[in-house]
Amino acid sequence: MIPSTTKANQIATYDNKIPTKKYFDYQATTPTDPRVLESMLPYLTSIYGNPHSRSHSFGWEAEKAVEDARKQVADLINADPKEIVFTSGATEASNLALKGFAEYNDYNLHIITSQTEHKATLETCRYLEGKGVEVTYLPSNKDGSLDLKEMKKLIKPNTKLISLLAVNNEIGVKHPLEEIGKICKEKDIVFHTDAAQAFGKMPIDVKKCNIGMMSISGHKIYGPKGIGALYVRRRPKVRILPLFHGGGQEKGLRSGTTPTFLTVGLGTAAKIAKNEMKKNSTHIEMLTKRLYDKLREKIGDDIIKNGKDTLPGCLNISFPYIEGEGLLMKLKNFALSSGSACTSASLEPSYVLRALGTTDDLAHSSIRFGIGKFTTKEDVDTLVEEVSKAVINLREMSPLYEMVKEGVDLSTIKWSA
Repeated sequence: MIPSTTKANQIATYDNKIPTKKYFDYQATTPTDPRVLESMLPYLTSIYGNPHSRSHSFGWEAEKAVEDARKQVADLINADPKEIVFTSGATEASNLALKGFAEYNDYNLHIITSQTEHKATLETCRYLEGKGVEVTYLPSNKDGSLDLKEMKKLIKPNTKLISLLAVNNEIGVKHPLEEIGKICKEKDIVFHTDAAQAFGKMPIDVKKCNIGMMSISGHKIYGPKGIGALYVRRRPKVRILPLFHGGGQEKGLRSGTTPTFLTVGLGTAAKIAKNEMKKNSTHIEMLTKRLYDKLREKIGDDIIKNGKDTLPGCLNISFPYIEGEGLLMKLKNFALSSGSACTSASLEPSYVLRALGTTDDLAHSSIRFGIGKFTTKEDVDTLVEEVSKAVINLREMSPLYEMVKEGVDLSTIKWSA
């Protein structure tokens, strides 16, 4: 499934252990690129010094590796390496950005975010509301887009921060970073974006987009889990306070020993993404279109794509008259999701789809198909065959679908409680 180098293949033998399973959950996580794994190995074996130990060569070597990785991450977004703060992932980065900014401002501020943000932002904002911060949740349009005119109307004299996703993790809708950044610049507001689903997959220029802070994740771009970063602009400077205290690492914003091997993995993943973004984007876009077109060809037009102007690789589809969980049960050889990995244990319909005005029954029938750079045409074609069979089979057992085929208008039916 995953192409590998000779050295990495000696370790990453898992490549050949699951030939019958196909992975289509790239928004939840990605397989580690073998080149990333290979770059990390020396820092688990021979170069194991603490990067903050400056009295011997073991520490110097580790420190150099960390700083090289910092530059690789910065280069991908046109930032200064000094603006990159390593964290455990995008969730911690978003917490640091929002809580750190709010605390610096003594919680005396107004924040604008959206109803369809990742839980890392929504839950943090709810926490801040308990501290006295005023938060406004911008609604989404039915296609998942944001009404920037409405956003401008929500701006108040004490609005100091706007936090919006770059790409939605459930439906893949891209938000116009440059336009949002322009509004923020005009109003002297700091713009934070959670770019976990966008970083390394689409071009992002933090200067051009006037981004003040940006959350980054390693395991979404074929890097290791447990590492991410927060971009914090230096000019004009964005000021935040740390979440916790200790040795003062990462410019005092993130105390604790920086995990050299994970940081190197993130840096290598960022370097690969920069060099191969165009090739990977073309491949993923082709497969996403192939998947959608073939599903419509096999099942018919009675499927609904959720979201407009989406990043290729994230395809969220509702299959009316069936339960998404039931469909997943019939597709046990495929890694798929009925929504965000962070909320997939919940039986509640997707809060993102509900925010778009999607009815509960359609929200319950949705599946997120995630495609990545290691996905093949054969994988997609196999998935199409199995999904088509399962949907047709489940609809044959659905009384609602039988009623629709007979011409019954379901909206005229009075349902008993």
